[in-house]
Amino acid sequence: MKKLAGVPGSPGIAIGKAFIYAGNDFSEVARHAIAKTQVKPELKRLETALEAAEKELEAFRQRALKEMGKEEADIFAAHIMMLQDPDFHEQVTERITGSLENAEWAVWNVCLAFMQAMMASSDPVFQERAADVRDMRQRLLNHLLAENRVSQDGLDRDAILVAQDLLPSEILTMDKNHIKAIVVGTGSSTSHTAILARALSIPAVLGLGAASREIKNNDILAVDGSKGEALVNPGKDALEAYQKGRARYQRKAKELTKLKDLPAETTDGCRVALKANIQVPEEGEAALLNGAEGIGLFRSEFLILGPNGMDEEHQMQAYSKALKIMGNNPVTIRTADIGGDKMLPEFKAANEKNPLLGWRGIRFSLAQPSIFKAQLRAILRSSVNGKARIMFPLISSLEELEQALAILKEAKAECRKKRQPYDENIKTGIMIEVPSAAMIADILAEKSGFFSIGTNDLIQYSLAIDRENERVNYLAQPAHPAVIRFLKMTIDAAHKQGIKAAMCGEMAGNPAYTPLLLGLGLDEFSMTASSIPQVKKVIRKLSMKDCRALAHEALQGISATKNAQLLKAWMKGR
Repeated sequence: MKKLAGVPGSPGIAIGKAFIYAGNDFSEVARHAIAKTQVKPELKRLETALEAAEKELEAFRQRALKEMGKEEADIFAAHIMMLQDPDFHEQVTERITGSLENAEWAVWNVCLAFMQAMMASSDPVFQERAADVRDMRQRLLNHLLAENRVSQDGLDRDAILVAQDLLPSEILTMDKNHIKAIVVGTGSSTSHTAILARALSIPAVLGLGAASREIKNNDILAVDGSKGEALVNPGKDALEAYQKGRARYQRKAKELTKLKDLPAETTDGCRVALKANIQVPEEGEAALLNGAEGIGLFRSEFLILGPNGMDEEHQMQAYSKALKIMGNNPVTIRTADIGGDKMLPEFKAANEKNPLLGWRGIRFSLAQPSIFKAQLRAILRSSVNGKARIMFPLISSLEELEQALAILKEAKAECRKKRQPYDENIKTGIMIEVPSAAMIADILAEKSGFFSIGTNDLIQYSLAIDRENERVNYLAQPAHPAVIRFLKMTIDAAHKQGIKAAMCGEMAGNPAYTPLLLGLGLDEFSMTASSIPQVKKVIRKLSMKDCRALAHEALQGISATKNAQLLKAWMKGR
């Protein structure tokens, strides 16, 4: 038996025989020179392949929209945009007409350059987009070389799909009746592979690296997508343990659904709000199914960075859709946290050595007031459809907050001038993500309608830890005394001013930290929708009296290790 450790991609447990998926990869492409008389026919071949690939991708997009949702469909919309990219066309055409290269070699090399540039980025999101370029390249080469090698054809048994890499189109077209889980050498929990696997409710383990090649066809696999591990040819005892684990997982999921309409209330009557984090409006439906009392974080940058994202009408319709889905529940829309390597094409700046410390979040918005104001108008106009709230990201000073509020005031005046109605009482709050904001939370609270603590960045900036750096990310510890003190400082400042303190970082969705956060006085928890039932279950078993005592003890802690041990022992005793 071999135990392979990877990255949790999609929760769930599955047992079955391995099916090694070769995919549509081209290990090499032939290069040959063409005569000048062949340029026009070669360009025609390219045009035909582009048209066929675009038609194919549009069919995938429509299928994803019908079977899954807009977020998944937008993956293929992005591929279509890549195919239509003028820069891509210009570079490929130049290789054919100027260097007299065959079309498939030109496509191969231009895409390779794009992929290498993306992989060289320090932003993991950009690195993962290299897989999208690869997908586009494979599709074009399929048509240019008149090949269509889909190795899933003829699969007539239940299986666990194993691959070194999986493209979005390959996941969409796989036989979901027979594929019970996927095991992949590449990818992370935020990759498109993970997004689509979760949308299809298929357990997935990603990031196994070369270890995925150790699996052979028809090997027996036991996969746990929650832990990010796979057992190859497990023994009788290990297999039996996984079978019991699968049964427990199914029972637990069924039991948690019963909590949907129950309040998140402690045994001594303290009630808090549990909300969901979303990236696209359609995720609001899953939020409601899991018992969310609103949207605590609508990451609008994913909308703005997508097709037609900066268009005010497009944004207004998207925000309106989310508000309508959520009904009387509030929807907190964070203004776009873009910048650094996640820059809009129109504003590509010189490479920044430290993009996470650079031109991003509210800094970018304040430097581009027309884009910022268009988004604010879109949110304001959509607010008539429900309970919208506006939240500014990466606030680090009072001056930034005052500038953002001044531009919001201008946006309101422009809406009134155009006789565009909006909620006159719309609340405006800020993210507490950097140490400076936590330190002056009492000052910022005077001009804020609410706080939302972004622990992902707060931990990163407080501890000087790049959480994407494999060498140091183990140091990104939520139980660090400095982090806990920043949380207490922020929550107390909010309550002193009479406003609520929420949290929308990953810490909010981790049940291990629920009693600590309750004890610190957190009012609202916002998390991935699927995490809501588990956190609610924990809350309903706790008393605020005990949680406050725990928080008091943690605030006296001298190290992250000691605090982690304290939390673990405390939970074990209940």
